[in-house]
Parts: sequence; C-alpha cells; structure tokens
Amino acid sequence: MYGRAVISWVGLCLLLLLPACAPRATKPAAPTTPAVVPGGAEDLALRYLEAWARNDVAAQRQGLVDAPQDFDAQHARWRQDLGVIASRFDQVVLESQDTTTAVVRFHGVHTLRGLGDWEVESRLRFVLRSKRWSLRWTPEVFHPDARPGDRFGRTRSWGPRAGLLDANGEPLTVPGEVIRIGVMPGRVKDRAAVASVLQSQLGVDPAKVLAALNASSAQPEQFLAFIDVRPERYQQLRPVLAPVPGIFFRKKPARLSPAEGFAAHTLGRVGEITAEALQSLGQPYQPGDVVGLSGLERAQERTLAGRPSGEVRLQRRAGGGELLYRFDGEPGRDVRTTLRMDVQDAAEAALVDVTQPAALVAVDTKTGEVLAMASRPLGEGWHRALMGRYPPASTFKLVTATALLESGLKPDSRVDCPLEVTVGRKRFRNFESEVLGTTTLRRAFALSCNTTFIQLAAKLDPRVLEDAARRFGFGVPYDVGLPSPGATFPPPKDDAERAADAMGQGRVLVTPLHMATVVSAAATGVWHAPRLLADAEPGPEARLGAGTTVMLRDLMRSVVTDGTAKSAASMPGLMGKTGTAEFGLSVPPETHAWFVGVRDGIGFAVFVEGGGVGGRVALPLAIRFLQALDGALVLSFKRDDAS
Repeated sequence: MYGRAVISWVGLCLLLLLPACAPRATKPAAPTTPAVVPGGAEDLALRYLEAWARNDVAAQRQGLVDAPQDFDAQHARWRQDLGVIASRFDQVVLESQDTTTAVVRFHGVHTLRGLGDWEVESRLRFVLRSKRWSLRWTPEVFHPDARPGDRFGRTRSWGPRAGLLDANGEPLTVPGEVIRIGVMPGRVKDRAAVASVLQSQLGVDPAKVLAALNASSAQPEQFLAFIDVRPERYQQLRPVLAPVPGIFFRKKPARLSPAEGFAAHTLGRVGEITAEALQSLGQPYQPGDVVGLSGLERAQERTLAGRPSGEVRLQRRAGGGELLYRFDGEPGRDVRTTLRMDVQDAAEAALVDVTQPAALVAVDTKTGEVLAMASRPLGEGWHRALMGRYPPASTFKLVTATALLESGLKPDSRVDCPLEVTVGRKRFRNFESEVLGTTTLRRAFALSCNTTFIQLAAKLDPRVLEDAARRFGFGVPYDVGLPSPGATFPPPKDDAERAADAMGQGRVLVTPLHMATVVSAAATGVWHAPRLLADAEPGPEARLGAGTTVMLRDLMRSVVTDGTAKSAASMPGLMGKTGTAEFGLSVPPETHAWFVGVRDGIGFAVFVEGGGVGGRVALPLAIRFLQALDGALVLSFKRDDAS
C-alpha cells in the first residue's frame, strides 16, 4: 500500500511538472467538403471537363456509353463554327443521384475568337451499368437547348470606326477610297517595263515587283497589289500607267486625311491586320480585321475601334433558329489631338519639296501641346520628328547659356572667342574658323562661337550644366501619346566630353520634338513636356528664373537681328538659334542642320539630316513655315469675313 501511494504521488508530480503529458482540450472539427468519390459520377465529370479544356477528344470519349459515331466530328464542328479558342470549367456540382442515374451541373466559359467569353451552364448525365458510372453524351453538354442534329453558329461585326480630331474637334480623317495599283501576271508582256514604270512613278522596288511576278504561287489572273494612292494622285498617274500591259487598278475603302501626306506619320494608316499586330492586340481581334497599323491609328486602336458585336445562335435541324447569347460590343470613340490644321498645313508646305530626311515640329509654348509634326521622306515609316535622336549642336547653347546666366553672366558681359581651345587634351575649333576676339556674350551667342561657350562652361561646377539640362527636360521621361525617346544628357566622363556637351555635341542627344520644347522654355521660362492628345493629363514641367528668361529672349532675338539667322530678320518677333551638328568619321565631318525658333506663342524646330549648315539649310525652311502659317491665318480670316 505504501508503495502504491508513492507511485501515485510520483504520478501526480509528473502530471504537474510535465503538462504535455496531461490530456488536452480539443476544438470541435471544422466542417469539411465531402470528398469526390473516386470512380463516382462527379469524379468522372471532373475528368471529362479537364480533357475538354485541353481539347483532348480521345480522353473525353473514354467512359462514354452509347457514344454517337460522329462524337469527334461534332466537337470539331462546334469549335470551328463558333471559333472557340479556349474553354475552362468550374462550379462542378453533383446535382442529383439515385441508384441508376446521376446528374452533374457545371459552369463553362468558352472564349470565342474575336468576340470574347461565352458563359454556359449545362449538365452531364450519367448512368450506372455493371456497377460503373458512364456518361451518356448528348449535345445538351454544349448547351441545355441543343438537340441532336442542331448546329451552332455565330455572327460578328464592327461598328463604324471613330475619328481622329484636331484641337478644335474637326476631323483629321474622313471615310473615302484609294486606288490600289497592282499587276496581273497573265496580262504582263514586258516584266522589266512594268517594274521600271512602277519604280519611276511610285518608288516601288523593282526587285519586289519581279519577285511577285516570278513567284510559283502567282496565278495568271491574280491581282498582285503593290501600292495605294489617293484619287487625285491616281488621276495624275493613270495616263502613264494604264498603257503598260499588265498594270491594273482597284478601288478600296480607306480613311483619308485632308491632303496627300498630311500628318501622315502622326495620324498613321489603317489596313488589314498583320500577324505582328494580331499578336500584339490579342482579343477581340482576328485575321481579316481592319485596324490601325501605325501612328495614332495604331496607338489609339482600341479607343477608335471599340469592340465588335456578335451573336451565338443555334440552328435547328428541323429549321429555324434560336439566339443563345449576344455580345453587345462597344462603339468607337473619337480621339481629339492637339494638332492645329493651319499649323500642320504650314509644316507640310515648308517641307513639300525636301528630298533629304527632315522633320518639323511646332508646339504651344505655354502648354507643350503639339500643334504640328511632319517627317520626311513620306514613304519611310519612321517618324523622324518623334523617334530620331541627334546631337543638338549649337541649339543646345540655350541650355548652356541658361547655366551661365544663372551663374552671374549677363548678355553684355565681356567674353573671349578665339579660333580654338584645348580642353582635356582635345582641341576644339570654331565652325568655319570664325574668330571674334574679345566680345559680348550676346554676340558670341548670336554668331554661335563654340570656343566661348566651351571656356565658360569649363569654369562652372559640372553639376550646374547638368541641372540646367534637366530643367529643359533632358533625361526626363514623358508620354507624348506616341513613342518618343525624348532627350539625354549623360554625365560627362571627362573634361573633354564636358566641353563637347557645352556646344551640343558629345553624348547629348535630342529629338526634333524635344528641341521645340527647349526653345519654348527659353522663351517662356517654363519647360512643358510635349503631349499630342488633348484629353491627356499634362506631363512634367520645370521652371527657369524670371530674369534668366528675359536674358534668353534677348540672346535669341540677337541671333535673328545680328547673327547666324540674320536672313530671317524681316520676320517680326522671331527669336531662335541655329545649329550645325557634326557626325560621322569623315574629314571634314558631315553635318545635320538645325533651326529652333519661337514666334507668336509657337515654338518650333526644323531639322535636316545630313543637310549641312543650320543657317543655310534649316533656317530657309523655318522662314517658309512661318510664311505659310501667315498665309493660312490670313486665309482663315477671309473665310470668317465671308461667312
């Protein structure tokens, strides 16, 4: 008994010292979802739907009872007739079950090419035979209303495409037609003559023409299209092209701008969807759709096009049909741009006969809104005004002058302009060996003395020029409404590169669009990121000092009255800066031509790639732009008076 008492006491101690040994209170078990019984109707339903989702018809066929002979064909026809590109299933529920039958309800989502998702609630019906569940398949699996012999069908259509509008809400594009020029191989008598005339009149590559004619797939009466032209251009070309055997013409609906080439790169073009565009756009697009292929037509495709409408229908075997689902679609919405018709007309007129690659951009100095953009050549798809990045050359002296003025210099400050200077073991010379000696900052700016700005910039804290560049938008990301890389000012690696940067060479790069914003900022004191869409939120901006702006305007005006742009002195109120940007490795180097200017609240940049000297090549185009703009304004006033 004593021993038992000791054991009992020891046991009590163990319970006190080792709580883990004591019994623990347990929480009530959480309710659980009944497991799917392997081999049961619900389990078979899940496996069937998984096979359907991966389009594995052979796996779907397993476990069927009394399967129709055309089971595979019915599935293939269902997918083809509806354009089903994917199916997924959920909400699989055992709805009822007795000793011999079971019904499983499920929710399906079928993605129809070019339309979207079609949701269907349907059922799978099972029977028990020899103690095994089997699926008794009927077309009800596709849709509860389907019966044997019925067929599914669909319709699809786009509404009218919305328009691109100018800043005043007027249409920039209108429905019309173009003439497609092509060749019928069986009617051609002289292939070389056909290729030659298409090249001389339309710029079509002869190799492209001959390759199409020689292709093994070319049929004698097949129309091989090469280029589309506007009706007015067709009237000019027809007398030359029509007499050549094998050349034919076809009319084609199109969206037309006000004139040939008008804002062509900016507005873009519309045509049948390409493989690249189809992959990029995805749903609800499909082969054969007409979409925007470039410019704003492409960038604003979903807004302009909306969404297509369509119907899913069931065609009864005995005749008649039933509407199963309607895709309502969405109408396209107009996109209003910041472009002004008169300014764009003037830009086109300025570049009308320019054969070298060129660009002209105009912006509102107070907002950064893009008023006009034109790129040349028209036949090249690259939008040089937006995408081309080049050294800004002496136009960058607007930035360098800002850094100098904010460091204490004045337009009348005395400065030196020698023939050459050496910085970081690199020699820099003035363009065309100009020497001004001791002069004023104003005159050095007006005559674009490189050595003056190199010497003065070398005395600045390097961060001062970098800060000035950033306040003019260099290195600042922004969204124009179309792709554009903006401007870059990488930190100089050494003194020689810092000297090159001061005169807009080195690694400084800028687009023509961005330079239009730079000259605008110099005139107004506020840099605005450019934007092309009227309803877009304003982008980044930065401010200059009020006193600095007054002095910059003085410097820019002196360029026109007494400097490298003196040939434009008759243009009242014009301010600006010329630039001649060296590039390449040839000796002497090739040069791009620049002129940036401001007048009457419009900042603009004119650029000619490989054009030569800014004051001799870009400036005359700027004068032509302003003259055309003046003419457009006068004509506009006359129209108002007559109305």
